[in-house]
Amino acid sequence: MDSVFSVIATYVNWDVKSLLLFLAVFILTADYIKNRRPGNFPPGPWAFPLVGNVFTVDHSKTHEILTELSGKYGDVYSLRMGQKWMVVLNRFEILKEALVTQGDSLTDRPELPLQEDVSHGLGVVFSRGNIWKQQRRFALSTLRYFGLGKRSLEPVILDEFTHCAKAFRDHKGKPFNPHITMNNAVSNIICSLVFGHRFEYNNEKFVKLMKWFDEGIYIEGTIWAELYNSFPRLMRRLPGPHQRYQHIWKDVKDFITAELKEHKRNWDPSDQRDYIDCFLNEIQMNKGQADSSFDEESLVMSALDLFVAGSETTSTTLRWAFLYMAKYPEIQEKVQAEIDRVIGQSRQPSMDDRVNLPYTDAVVHEVQRMGNIVPLSLPHATNRSIQLGGYTIPKGVTIIPNLTSVLFDKNEWETPNTFNPGHFLSKEGKFVKRTAFIPFSAGKRVCLGENLARMELFLFFTSFMQHFTFSMPAGVKPVLDYRLGITLAPQQYEICVTSR
Repeated sequence: MDSVFSVIATYVNWDVKSLLLFLAVFILTADYIKNRRPGNFPPGPWAFPLVGNVFTVDHSKTHEILTELSGKYGDVYSLRMGQKWMVVLNRFEILKEALVTQGDSLTDRPELPLQEDVSHGLGVVFSRGNIWKQQRRFALSTLRYFGLGKRSLEPVILDEFTHCAKAFRDHKGKPFNPHITMNNAVSNIICSLVFGHRFEYNNEKFVKLMKWFDEGIYIEGTIWAELYNSFPRLMRRLPGPHQRYQHIWKDVKDFITAELKEHKRNWDPSDQRDYIDCFLNEIQMNKGQADSSFDEESLVMSALDLFVAGSETTSTTLRWAFLYMAKYPEIQEKVQAEIDRVIGQSRQPSMDDRVNLPYTDAVVHEVQRMGNIVPLSLPHATNRSIQLGGYTIPKGVTIIPNLTSVLFDKNEWETPNTFNPGHFLSKEGKFVKRTAFIPFSAGKRVCLGENLARMELFLFFTSFMQHFTFSMPAGVKPVLDYRLGITLAPQQYEICVTSR
């Protein structure tokens, strides 16, 4: 009897093994058939079954890895993240062809579950189709009405500098971390446009908000985000930083909702004070229209997009600027000498001064190039099949514009890996704008706050150089290590700021 049971047990054991082996072979075969590269699709590295290239890319330096891969697979190549293909574009001519010449085919954003669970397809940054067109058009016209890119915004920026300068002086030349102060200062510019007021630097709720921004943007560039976007049903149920990400942006939306409620209490349709007031008016005007994307949920998400986009990148650029000035004191001295000669100490700088400050302007641009703030831009998606670089890219494929490959291209820059303001100067010392300088990306999805950012960077940087000298604490050398999220930010550092 025992021998009979032994035979049955052995049979069952082998039967289970056979079933598992069959399932494994079936899954691998199905994955291969479903996810093999289409005909004439860009080449790329071999992808693991199921997970693709998720674990073969070092997410702490994604931009460097993707740039290195272009040396092996060409300027247009593909990667597979989970079950989805993405195509990485490298070098200026390819990006120009894709984003500008064929820009109408790349206006979409891919469906990214991590962002979708926060935005629900609303807002300005990650929306698509009709919603994106309506919201971008409205945002541009409204922000221009309130001074975006116009000289009328200069006093707001320069007034904010006086608050920031006071905060810097309070440290009396002792080492401090400028991170949160700079975030507050730059954020207050967009706050004046969106909310109609600024926040004091000691406002605990606002300081907490700045820290949330920093954490959320960092998580968005980690492997946790990639796993969430690749396997959303699984990751929604698992613990990890991706869950923290959802909580962060819920808290930010709650903050904006509170601002919205305050606006509604005092709202007068005949008195448009800021972006929120104008959006409330737009909601009223579009009531009953089936294709309208104007409602309060959309307002909160659009305000969040403007809030984050209008603060993080510019403040990060300025933090890189402080580091570079401390690392290259001879460049800092040359900037200060030019400012002293053209502006002096008796008045504030103006955008009119930029043409007479070519070296200062060149340094600002070189900080942006070397800082490489958004190294992989934001992802696009094809809304129709396109031909690019000799390959066919079908509709619905994620496109990654590798800005790093352009800003550090040895064929575009004389010394790509060296901080060299001469990249933006002619032999006569005049400022020269380079076509390969695209830190704000290009095409129809170009950063809508580009003009504001350019104005902020020039006025803030020139004002800082006019009044302060930046140096590292005694015995400390400047370290240019970065932390990669959606943005490329310097590692936390302390710096000494002394009045001139």
